[in-house]
Amino acid sequence: MAKTPPRYLLDTGVIIRHLRGQSRAVRLLRTLGKRERLAIASITRLEVHVGMREHERYRTQKLLSRFITYGLDIEIADRAGDFIRKYRDRGVMISVPDAIIAATAIQYGLTLVTFNPKDFPMPGLSLFPAASLEQG
Repeated sequence: MAKTPPRYLLDTGVIIRHLRGQSRAVRLLRTLGKRERLAIASITRLEVHVGMREHERYRTQKLLSRFITYGLDIEIADRAGDFIRKYRDRGVMISVPDAIIAATAIQYGLTLVTFNPKDFPMPGLSLFPAASLEQG
């Protein structure tokens, strides 16, 4: 039986908080992971690896292996660049990783799960209900 495609893309902060054992993130991933396949953007993998200590490698790789990883392609790169330029022209700085994560979510029609919704003002981006992240 084929697995259903993921509905949620996880922001880097969610993964990092989970790896640090923060209860909100652990509960969130357990709850979502029981009912849905989850995904990350390749830039999230990169960011997690940058912050990983060598003694954390096994546990980190084990967690990352649970997610589908979407790569950076031409459409995502162009959309992310457009986001950065558009918001910079308005005086708002969007980081390259956040732009790529948002563009990945939009490209694949995924809902972005983040503890930092203010970092993702992009139109057409579906965010996981913020109230759900504030509980607990």
